[in-house]
Amino acid sequence: MAKKKAFALRINEDMMKAIEKWAADEFRSTNGQIEWMLTQALKDAKREPKKKEE
Repeated sequence: MAKKKAFALRINEDMMKAIEKWAADEFRSTNGQIEWMLTQALKDAKREPKKKEE
């Protein structure tokens, strides 16, 4: 599994509330929802990170 890196994220309060609701609707944590959203954006832009061979 890929190593995770923590960082602070400043986000508009209304946007955060919308993400929290979306996460609850999808049975995900807020962090998991943001990660999923970023993954989808990378896929859509064809910019996914290359997978490392184990």
